[in-house]
Amino acid sequence: MATARLRGVSQGTGALGRFRASKHGNRILVGLLFLFLIVFPFFRDPLDNFLDDMILALAYVVMALGLNIVVGFAGLLDLGYVAFYAFGAYTIGWFASDHFAYINHEKGIHILSGQFVQNTPGIHLNFLMILVIAAAICAVVGVVIGTPTLRLRGDYIAIVTLAFGEIIYRFAVNGDAIEFAKNYKLTNGRQAISPIDQIDLPFVSEFDSAFNLRPFYWFVLALVAFVLFCNFRLRDSRLGRAWIAIREDEVAAASMGVPLVKTKLLAYASGAAFGGMAGAFLGSYLTSVNANNFQFGFSIFVLAMIILGGLGSIWGVVVGAVVLSFINSYFIPDVFNSIPRDLGLDFDLTELSFGVFGFLILIVMVLRPEGLIPERRRKLELTEGIGEGIGAEEQVHRVTA
Repeated sequence: MATARLRGVSQGTGALGRFRASKHGNRILVGLLFLFLIVFPFFRDPLDNFLDDMILALAYVVMALGLNIVVGFAGLLDLGYVAFYAFGAYTIGWFASDHFAYINHEKGIHILSGQFVQNTPGIHLNFLMILVIAAAICAVVGVVIGTPTLRLRGDYIAIVTLAFGEIIYRFAVNGDAIEFAKNYKLTNGRQAISPIDQIDLPFVSEFDSAFNLRPFYWFVLALVAFVLFCNFRLRDSRLGRAWIAIREDEVAAASMGVPLVKTKLLAYASGAAFGGMAGAFLGSYLTSVNANNFQFGFSIFVLAMIILGGLGSIWGVVVGAVVLSFINSYFIPDVFNSIPRDLGLDFDLTELSFGVFGFLILIVMVLRPEGLIPERRRKLELTEGIGEGIGAEEQVHRVTA
């Protein structure tokens, strides 16, 4: 009976349900969605504010998908995700600016950099190289942060990761007082590292956010497509099933031979790598790296995207990230900001942004605890009572088969 109900939920009803259940139905829908998103900028002004909001939303999608690997797939609560945003952003700040201007003072170091920075001091690497470096650095940092949490569970993991996130923020703020060599500071603190080199790709003219936002939009859209592909492949892989087995029942997973240390650290490293790539992109897009961007609240902001969309649900996380990003960058400051003053209250709605997010999460937890687009297993457990207590054994069996 449970199997029949499970099959009914997964297949859906109606023509759309039958189409999605077909062999290539979902792929066609995703292809049409991306086709629409690709042509969308042609109907907007090159410097349109809505396009700017879209770019930020897509960058947050990359970060949310990275954190979803840790929280949604592996079930490890991470409240220090802002650390990977910081390391990714500082990677481009160190290797695509004049921050280290005293290295080869007259000419600097240039590796496949754009023509506009060919004769400027500092280190200037090609942006694709920086993406790889940022992913590698953040993966290592993810392992370092994840290692102390291997024997911890629940709230204790949250406390340790929160502490690491706060440590990274303090290093960013006070980095202008940390000199690891003569004239070489770790960061510029709140003064920011600026300007950052614009993205320069082979066979494409150098991006310039002051004149045209479309190239940034298309690039981050391609980055989202790449991260989505990686997420689906990871979820359906042997490693992904091991993550889910640990999330469902860590003891059962370990007893069936799943290597807990290796599996957990791979979750931290994978999620951190995607966060670092998004951080590097935002550093270039915003043309500066400022320590004020790396406060603890950002980790909660990204975590809220996952909770809103649905823990473990890839498409749910995408929707949650887009919704919260637009609430933060468009609806609160531009649409509803003046409502308190219209009611005779002496404050702006932007001062209560996190209160708004908290209220939204509370509403979702009460009315739809599985999220806007829930993962199938979580939806069944929360709404149908199916699969409770057997999820781990089923996943472990698939891993060890």
